[in-house]
Amino acid sequence: MPKEHKLQIIPLGGLGEIGKNMTLIKYDNQMIMIDAGMAFPEDDMPGIDLVIPDYSYVIENKDMLLGIMVTHGHEDHIGTFPYLLKDIDAPVFAPKLTLGLIQAKLKECNVNRFKSTVVNPGESIKLGVFKIDFIRVNHSIPDSVSLAIHTPLGVIVHTGDFKLDHTPVTSEILDIYKFSELGEKGVLCLMSDSTNVERPGFTMSERVVGQMFDDVFRTAKERIILASFASNIHRVQQVITAAFKTNRKVAIVGRSMQNYASIAAEYGYLIIPEGTLVDVEEVLQLPPNQVCIITTGSQGEPMSALSRMASSDHKQVEILPGDTVIISASPIPGNEKSVARTIDQLFKLGANVIHEQASGVHVSGHGSQEELKMMLNMVRPQYFVPVHGEYRMLIKHGQIAEQLGISHKNIFIAENGSVIEFTRNGAGIAGKVPSGRILVDGLGVGDVGNIVLRDRKQLSQDGILIVVIALSRSTNEIVAGPDIVTRGFVYVRESETMLDEAKEKIRQTTERCIENGIIEWVTLKNQIKDVLGKHLYEKTKRKPVILPIIQEVK
Repeated sequence: MPKEHKLQIIPLGGLGEIGKNMTLIKYDNQMIMIDAGMAFPEDDMPGIDLVIPDYSYVIENKDMLLGIMVTHGHEDHIGTFPYLLKDIDAPVFAPKLTLGLIQAKLKECNVNRFKSTVVNPGESIKLGVFKIDFIRVNHSIPDSVSLAIHTPLGVIVHTGDFKLDHTPVTSEILDIYKFSELGEKGVLCLMSDSTNVERPGFTMSERVVGQMFDDVFRTAKERIILASFASNIHRVQQVITAAFKTNRKVAIVGRSMQNYASIAAEYGYLIIPEGTLVDVEEVLQLPPNQVCIITTGSQGEPMSALSRMASSDHKQVEILPGDTVIISASPIPGNEKSVARTIDQLFKLGANVIHEQASGVHVSGHGSQEELKMMLNMVRPQYFVPVHGEYRMLIKHGQIAEQLGISHKNIFIAENGSVIEFTRNGAGIAGKVPSGRILVDGLGVGDVGNIVLRDRKQLSQDGILIVVIALSRSTNEIVAGPDIVTRGFVYVRESETMLDEAKEKIRQTTERCIENGIIEWVTLKNQIKDVLGKHLYEKTKRKPVILPIIQEVK
């Protein structure tokens, strides 16, 4: 009996969440990867720098991996590369700007091993049994592509992040003809961006933002300071164009903004008129009505340039009364409070802050409901897998697909690690592979888990209490202490009575353990923690981290 060939879609990130996008397409023993992104830490991850997908399945099957396709250069699609390429040696295929941004990230992280090939929108490559078409789409960064993956069992279309912009900044619109052609020939499965599925209508054109910039730049009497995502090259281009029209010089502040702008200009994606771009020291010497500063910090990040300006903590730029500050981005879910705090601080310093989405200083790079419907109607897939969204977004996208005629049983609302399997006889979810999140903290990758996070949360909520006690090695008697040191628990000068009671509890517990022959330090420490924990909770209703330290002396 001949072997049944299997085509599998295995998402390792980006489903049920925003960010850390990573998907595998596997046919028998050949496999390609789409994107390798990261996510930013959530509020319940104190100290964590970033979150990447658990790609242990890729490492276990790295001999099958033929290459990595990248849809565009945003962090949630390329942020894992410095870690991934330390563990696997797979070639990377992407448009020119995307590869330039990946290369800069790898250089910063001292990763020198990088095999890459530039594939422009409209071109195709062949890897094993796969033929991959790179299809132009509109997004908030140039060189964004969708992928059509031709396999022996049919075509899989992965949209990447997209919108339909009829008047884009670069005049290169989404390749409607190619998507329609694929739909005419037949598409097995569509994987489509779900980010804006809850927004009705169409997403506005990026040029709307440029028109608003023209109005603001023409009427502003003092300096203009604009914050946006560093990767939004189209937005930066429109700021520079508006500044040039109104005879303003432009300075770029913030390391990530400088990096993106430098790479985009080097590759010809950012056109800067001669003499427009100057150093920040030079721009600060100019009259206010000739100044424009582009900076990072649109999400209220504590260490970003705009946040430090708002808190009067920036080394070079100080917010002055009359400054016009434009926040050209919408808050990512979870960042609303920090963005609002930054806006309040800017207003207190006398700035005129333009930030409401209704003001036209920001439009999304993702398609809304009507564009998502259009994609479904162009491609007309047999099966549909909504991706790039939180769970409710995937459900909503699936409902829209069903309204457009795709059978409910052919719509897969999957999770990270799900194996969506196709054969000649049909399709279904056929088990799971290891998936999840890896936390990156400083140089540590994956060494912080749930237990460490739990301790960090507890430390942030109730503080720590350290008990130091010295025991005689020969007599097992207490020769010094117990002493107590606290941090973030109580104000010691106002809690001396309670801490004296705690010391007495420790002394009694230690002596009782010794009398009962319990002299193993692990057991003794646990007894101290139990007794002291109960005592402190009765007195304060708090549960600090208790750390007993036992010293043995002669």
